[in-house]
Amino acid sequence: MSSSDKRILVLNCGSSSLKYEVFLMPERRSLGKGLVERIGEAKGLISQKSPAGEIKEERPFPSHAEAMAAVGAALVDPRAGILKGLGEIDGVGHRVVHGGEEFASSVVIDEKVMAALERNVELAPLHNPANITGIREAERLLPGRSQAGVFDTAFHQTMPPAAYLYGLPRELYDKYRIRRYGFHGTSHRFVAGRALELLKRHPDNTNLITCHLGNGASITAIANGRSIDTSMGFTPLEGLIMGTRSGDLDPAILGFLEERGMSSKDISSLLNKKSGLLGLSGVSNDLRDVEAAAKAGNKNATEALEAYAHRARRYIGAYAAELVKLDAIVFTGGVGQYGVAMRERICHRLENIGIVMDYERNAANGGAEGVVSAPWSPVTILVVPTNEELQIAMDAFGLLFPQESAALRRRDADR
Repeated sequence: MSSSDKRILVLNCGSSSLKYEVFLMPERRSLGKGLVERIGEAKGLISQKSPAGEIKEERPFPSHAEAMAAVGAALVDPRAGILKGLGEIDGVGHRVVHGGEEFASSVVIDEKVMAALERNVELAPLHNPANITGIREAERLLPGRSQAGVFDTAFHQTMPPAAYLYGLPRELYDKYRIRRYGFHGTSHRFVAGRALELLKRHPDNTNLITCHLGNGASITAIANGRSIDTSMGFTPLEGLIMGTRSGDLDPAILGFLEERGMSSKDISSLLNKKSGLLGLSGVSNDLRDVEAAAKAGNKNATEALEAYAHRARRYIGAYAAELVKLDAIVFTGGVGQYGVAMRERICHRLENIGIVMDYERNAANGGAEGVVSAPWSPVTILVVPTNEELQIAMDAFGLLFPQESAALRRRDADR
């Protein structure tokens, strides 16, 4: 290990879970990862995998403090630990859901950043409090270590007002910050960067559409390395049909349902947890289950798949028009990477805008990284597995160790 090598702990702290992974940077090599689930419930679970072995233990974790303590113990477990001691951790990178308009890039965390995260709690009340808790608990576990925050929303802060403003009275934006923020930014940024590497292209003359399709799903238009539009909005509910989320709908439907006795809480639950593939098919939010039901002759499942693909195609077509010149479309996420049939459904009928899939190549691809377009397709179609944790580690390394990072960039440029 050279003097420039650093071990970065990546943390993704949710309301009832704590996901973690350790990377050796700048090698971008994962040393191991783990997950604490069901924090605050009667039965919790911690699981960890590394070359040294596996850890799996079921016990209660009453709070995030206990969960973080368990992570610390698992990391240095004498039998199956990832590290010899916590002192080997050089820095910490955190996934933070909402940076509002204050953060257009990843940042070193200090008290000013923490105050800004608190101000943005109203924009992400389910996520930002847990992210803040994760940062504070990491401070206690690893005193003196520098930390970096990587925001889901930051990549989309380059959108122009035409893309992020809603057709609402301006005062609602000025007073309540109601606008399109977009999410999945870390994933879109990672796969866009990887696509450029595969295509051997520079961001300054390349336009991409990246499709992060999973239980949550979003599509982003990227011009010259910058997000110019994205399908998720003020919340992750807007845009595509997802696993359990409705995506776009006529807002008058909400008032219609309220008039028929549904409360605001009921409607929110309906749109976020009972809609999408689950609601349309009546089968499942899992694409594989819906596809199996469709093959068995379930009409609702077939229509759910068609609606899912139709919505994705509509966004791709709109963004292709906005970009004017489109060089590549990238599929990622659980559905985007492994949903062979869904990729085909989406790309079918996009030939008129230069997106020509090689269906045999797509079928053979499965979930591997690579090209699935026809050789003569004006637009390249790529499958690129996402790795948000690695992107967070890369950002943290660059921010927390700028001299080492700059030296490596100079070395690579001289090769």
